[in-house]
Amino acid sequence: MKLDYVIVGAGPAGLQLAYYLEKQQKSYTIVEAAENVGEFFRHYPRHRTLISINKVHTGFEDREMNLRWDWNSLLNDKVFFPEYSQEYFSSADKLTEYLEDFTAAHDLKIKFGFNVENISKQAGEFTVKSVDGELVQAKNLIVATGFSKEKVPNFPGSELAEMYSEHSTDPMKYKNKRVLILGKGNSAFETAENLIETTAVVALCSPNPIKLAWNTHYVGNVRAVNNNFLDTYQLKSQNIVLDADIVSLERTEDGKIMANIHYTHAKDELRSIPFDHVIMATGFKFDNSIFDESCTPALSHEGKFPKMTSSWESTNVSNMYFAGVLMHQRDFKKTMSGFIHGFRYNIQALANVLNKKNHDVAWPSEKLARDPKAIADHVLKQLTYSSAMFLQPGFIGDVLLLDKSEELTYLKDVPFEYMADSELSSQESYCTISLEYGDFSKITDPFNIERDPSPEKADQVEYLHPIIRFYSKGKMAYERHILEDLENDYERDCFREVTETIFKEALMDEEAVSNVALNIFKEAMSNNMAMDQDMAYSVETEK
Repeated sequence: MKLDYVIVGAGPAGLQLAYYLEKQQKSYTIVEAAENVGEFFRHYPRHRTLISINKVHTGFEDREMNLRWDWNSLLNDKVFFPEYSQEYFSSADKLTEYLEDFTAAHDLKIKFGFNVENISKQAGEFTVKSVDGELVQAKNLIVATGFSKEKVPNFPGSELAEMYSEHSTDPMKYKNKRVLILGKGNSAFETAENLIETTAVVALCSPNPIKLAWNTHYVGNVRAVNNNFLDTYQLKSQNIVLDADIVSLERTEDGKIMANIHYTHAKDELRSIPFDHVIMATGFKFDNSIFDESCTPALSHEGKFPKMTSSWESTNVSNMYFAGVLMHQRDFKKTMSGFIHGFRYNIQALANVLNKKNHDVAWPSEKLARDPKAIADHVLKQLTYSSAMFLQPGFIGDVLLLDKSEELTYLKDVPFEYMADSELSSQESYCTISLEYGDFSKITDPFNIERDPSPEKADQVEYLHPIIRFYSKGKMAYERHILEDLENDYERDCFREVTETIFKEALMDEEAVSNVALNIFKEAMSNNMAMDQDMAYSVETEK
């Protein structure tokens, strides 16, 4: 079987890309080892509660806007997750049911029971071979396998620990026991939450301090739904959080497991602490064992991710692409590409990238009148309703091409890194529209922030707010920040006036953006000359 595209993995990412390939009538198939879609979510999370929100009652009817608070649906026009569950944090079993119905509704092409043994590349074509000897050949390979391999720390005695994937989820097994959990991510906290009522002591241990999602704005950090455990630690209820490395685990004569630890924030203190059970919840990584030497992708982040370009293409294997959580290599711990509500937009963009590269189909766009009011109205509507811009802040946004024509081209949901590397950036002038957080790195208490409501201080806003950047000949000329809104409603008159003024300035003549860039350059040169003069004066006075 020879195709244009073969997708490895029938999880949410593989299904999302297949939806677009099916819609575009491309030749493709998904190969999947299991007999069902969404196999990962039939096992994980182990305690079966998702941390992706499902806010059914939003007060809005608009489907695009409601996707801002629907973190489980795939992009389509037929099947949506809130029809399957009313719970804010739903069961993973509901997600697998949803994925099954999504597949059927769109008649996606999948070869189940295709357990990949080897992937090779010869003469510009990929061959995917199953353990049964079946072959699928394609010009383009999309790897959507996710993180399928657990990370196992290397230290003496590590074999004494149980893996997160295999440990018992029955809390009574640990009744009155002392349990050490290695890791401080959501899987570690999920496991700890399950054990609070039955254990004598639970200790969480990793070298680095806990990062809470409500403090970092990164949903991959510890979520509130999992952090009741922190109350039991801070209120001295027998549970422990350790910032430490595990030096070794040793089995003692009385059957305990002695954890020898090295504190990372206590002047190198060493200590040995006995436990009855040790559970490793240290995360997952990419498994590249299925590739032979003809197409083994380069890795990054200590082997956690394959290395890829801004088009999500392997940096060393042409026409090998990555979809789903693997896309997070480009924005790791910054935006939401590691989660359905982030990577669904990346995959929509990837479908457009592939359509342009392989089939010469331009990025979807619409025309706007060369009128500041019309442009402002359109931009403010996007800022208010766009789910991609809202959920991938600063990573995906919209682009307006500022040429000399009476109708301007407007592109939605463009990854900005791809924009910078593609032919789109060769435009004489253009602007990007995005929602982004400000600098909150120095904020110690996210619930106690002094805010300045002055429009001229919008560039100092810490919360999610609009930024419009203007480019000339591929270089940023200037940017305009707009104040945040409490409920992200930018169609109000106060925002309309500001935004219309911004575009009036940009469109006053076809060289406006270039002129601003020139003025910035002249100002910088003037400042440098002034500094040189000051330095010369200083040298003269020292003489």
